[in-house]
Amino acid sequence: MLDVAFATVSELVEALGQRLRAQRIAQSLTQAELAQRAGVSGSAIKTLESTGMTTLETFVRVIQALGLVDELADLLTLRPTTSIAAMEQAQAAQRQRVRHPRKPPPQGRRQDRQ
Repeated sequence: MLDVAFATVSELVEALGQRLRAQRIAQSLTQAELAQRAGVSGSAIKTLESTGMTTLETFVRVIQALGLVDELADLLTLRPTTSIAAMEQAQAAQRQRVRHPRKPPPQGRRQDRQ
């Protein structure tokens, strides 16, 4: 499996092409059938599957044609931004250690103060 954190751009786009090819085959579609469903040329599908290189529009059309749009949800979901000050404040609020309540001294060993 490709470690996406350390992969090059070339490796990532090639892996995407391979994944789309696997999805097409799993759905028993030929390249021509997928091209027709996606509204792109057959050569666009061949290039996408073999190299991963394509336009963003073609990529999205193929994703839609394969029914994989839901997998783009993470990319399309806006996450709330956090300012540096808010992050520092949250970090400062985290406890650094655990404190337990003190136990009362055992009976009979109590020292009286006067």
